[in-house]
Parts: sequence; structure tokens; C-alpha cells
Amino acid sequence: MKKKILATLLAACMALSLAACGSSSAPAASAGASASASAAASGESYTVGICQLVQHPALDAATQGFKDALTKKLGDSVTFDEQNAAGDSATCATICNGFVSSGDDLIMANATPALQAAAAATSETPILGTSVTDYGSALSISGWTGATGTNISGTSDLAPLDGQASMIKELFPDAKTVGILYCSAEANSAYQVETITPFLEDAGYTVTAYAFSDSNDVAAVTTTACGENEVLYIPTDNTAASCAEAINNVAQPAGIPIVAGEEGICSGCGVATLSISYYDLGYATGEMAYEILVNGADPATMDIQFAPQFTKEYNETICAALGITPPSDYVAIAA
Repeated sequence: MKKKILATLLAACMALSLAACGSSSAPAASAGASASASAAASGESYTVGICQLVQHPALDAATQGFKDALTKKLGDSVTFDEQNAAGDSATCATICNGFVSSGDDLIMANATPALQAAAAATSETPILGTSVTDYGSALSISGWTGATGTNISGTSDLAPLDGQASMIKELFPDAKTVGILYCSAEANSAYQVETITPFLEDAGYTVTAYAFSDSNDVAAVTTTACGENEVLYIPTDNTAASCAEAINNVAQPAGIPIVAGEEGICSGCGVATLSISYYDLGYATGEMAYEILVNGADPATMDIQFAPQFTKEYNETICAALGITPPSDYVAIAA
């Protein structure tokens, strides 16, 4: 949005004040409250557009964490224009173009197709991604070293794929075949398939990838994969997440266990996952947004941030149905 010169001068003063506060020993909560009060007192306000690819638990949690972080920092000084593309990449483009036309101060793109749409819509408005696995693949950037060098930064939901391969070996040491189920339309899913396959082959498995193009052929592809493998693996894949029930309706009756790339998929159709907190990931993205909006941070120089920790989790219901007893260091996913 356009801001008057006086508001800009006041914002600059506020940024200097906040920098001074950052070096003090005041508690984080007090600093956040002071920042919110300063923003309100200056008359500064911000509009943030949120484009979420599709509704499912992982992405919903990331969006909520993002909003909570900014609201804690800015209070009523931030307004969210939150829109959901219902799984359609073309709708992501329409949404992001609308944010640019409206002059939103920042765009948060939740999932890879949303990030790609935002990148195509503007090279000037700051963009933060979340729930994006690999920014190099998503944005066709080669040889990058942590920051994109563009108006884009954000957080990655990439879990250690070697660790997920080790989890499969730990749970199913006697299996010979692993099928990887993913959506061919999602660049980050293809990246994960390419990355984890050598780890699984090194563990002694014969690995086959099974791609569905959209939700319409999920059941058919899952049926084929279950008929040819002893274990299935699903990476962090938005289409699979939104179709987890349909996948489970095929895999569980067939007696085929699924190890998933994240908690939301595991809750719907998996037996176990090495997962992150998507809420925490979104919250970290919100903190990055605050630095851009209030302190003038440049997304081009902000390194992509990764989840700080991962948790071994299991789906108690599906494990019981398949007669699987996970090791004692696995935590049951909350119902």
C-alpha cells in the first residue's frame, strides 16, 4: 500500500528504536509487545496476502503459525488476505496476481505451486514461502548457497531423507521392495523421489516410483503400487495429503504399510513418519515477515530456514490394524 512521507519517517524511527531494543536483555514477550505498540503508535499498517495451495492439516498448521507470529508482533497493525486455491495451480496464479494488483506489502506462499505462482506474479513485492521442500527445484535456481538472491525467501519442510530411509529399514528390515507414491505435477515431490531412492537402494531395497498426475488417478496408481511392493513411501506431497483417505482405503485392506514424509499424510494413511512441526515452520516464516516489514530485511539475502528438529511418530490405529509394533522411541500421533 502507499504510505505517506510522515508515516515513512516514523517507520524509520521505529526501526531504529526496535534495533536498540534488540540489544537489551528485555524478555522476548515484552519486546514483542513493545513492537506492536510502536507499530500502532506510528500509524503504520500492513496487508499480507496468504496463498495456500490446498486445505490439509500440514498447510493449515503452517498458515496458522505464520499468522500467530505476525499477530503477536504487530497486533491490529497487520491485516491478512487469506485465500485457498483448492489444489489448483492456475488459481494460485490468479490469487497472487490479485495480491500484487492490490499493493499488498508481502505475500506468503504456502506450498510449492503457490510459491511458483507468486514468483511469476512479481519480482518486487517480498515473498516468503513455507511448506516448500527445495527452493532450488521450485524456482529453477542452480548453484545457490542458501539465499535466493531474489525477492523470495522462506522456510523449508525438507526432512532428512536418509533418516526416512533408515526408518523404513528399521521398521521393515525383511522387506525387499519399496514403492514410492507421489504426484508428478509437484516438482518438490519429484526431487524427494530422486533423493531418497539411492538411500533405499543402498539399504538393499528394490525401489519403484509410481506417479499419479492428480487426485483422479490416486486410487488406481495406489492399487498398482500395493500389488507390486511390500512397503510404500510417500514424500511430502500436497496431492497425496489431500487424498490420504483414498490411499488408505486401498493400502490398509491390502495389508501394505506406508511410511510418510510428514505427520498429516501419516495421520491419514501411514504407519510412521519422521516429521516436523508445520506450525513451528509457519511461525518461523512469520518472524521472517516481521523482519522484512518492520526492520527492512531484504529477502534476497535471507537464508532459507529449516526445521530445527524431527520426531519419530506413528499412527496408532493403522499400526494396530496391520499388526505393527513401533520401537519405544516413536511417539503416537495425537488423535
